[in-house]
Amino acid sequence: MDQIPNFLKEKLINQYGEDLCEKIFKGFIKKKTTLRVNTLKSNKQDIEEELKKADINYEEVNWNNDALIIDSNEENIRDLDIYKNGEIYLQSLSSMLPPLILDPKPEENILDMAAAPGGKTTQIAAITKNEAYITACEKNKIRLERLKYNLQKQGAKFVNVMQEDSRKLSDFLKFDKILLDAPCSGSGTQNVFDGKFTEELIVRSSKTQEQLLRKALKILKSNGEIIYSTCSILKQENENILNKVIKDSKYEIVSIEFPKEIEILPTKIKGTICVCPTEYFEGFFIAKIKKLAK
Repeated sequence: MDQIPNFLKEKLINQYGEDLCEKIFKGFIKKKTTLRVNTLKSNKQDIEEELKKADINYEEVNWNNDALIIDSNEENIRDLDIYKNGEIYLQSLSSMLPPLILDPKPEENILDMAAAPGGKTTQIAAITKNEAYITACEKNKIRLERLKYNLQKQGAKFVNVMQEDSRKLSDFLKFDKILLDAPCSGSGTQNVFDGKFTEELIVRSSKTQEQLLRKALKILKSNGEIIYSTCSILKQENENILNKVIKDSKYEIVSIEFPKEIEILPTKIKGTICVCPTEYFEGFFIAKIKKLAK
């Protein structure tokens, strides 16, 4: 806990209070290994059988039939054929929430604005059984190659991969649904122990987040929906961004229903959720925004 930067401790205490922050700080420390069954290539029953053969214990997740909590480290999972074959994807439970809340449907045009390394993109493909038209953007060439690799490994089809900064996408493009899992400071994750975690990173991230959300609103179809998410628990990267950008009456925040098992932190905007860091979850903010018909 002493490794958490003092400036971040102060920000979190000011936002949540000392008692709640004690819980948050403890939630940063220890994490369970979690994975998602890739239903494009396998099914939960077969994956459970393979885990049993490997003498790896697991827990099921009540609110997500495709998720498993593993009593083993990631290195052991990577040694399994089911990992090498793309039948499973190592992914945090919090990271699985945005695609589920987006609720993608077959034949919809869907944009993933910051797609690499591809966990959420491949999850969208799996949810829609490869029947949605997905555009996945990544501006960094190295990360783009990782995205392509994971898409192929996971069997995700009908994905148009673009090496592009999503802020520069043409306003003539239009999408039914957009996932904006925005680049962030990672203040809800173990990144807080990284020596690179700075106040400047938070400021830089919030500027990028605002620009991305403004672009997303422009290229969203009427009656379309955006999921805005970050792995930050700071209002500077979450509620403050929404309050800056969503001032027009043609947009509304859609209330998110979430499982009771998920512990949440208080938010200032009704309908949004901020997942509390715990042994099972990373800190994660999620908002659903709808563009009303003209």
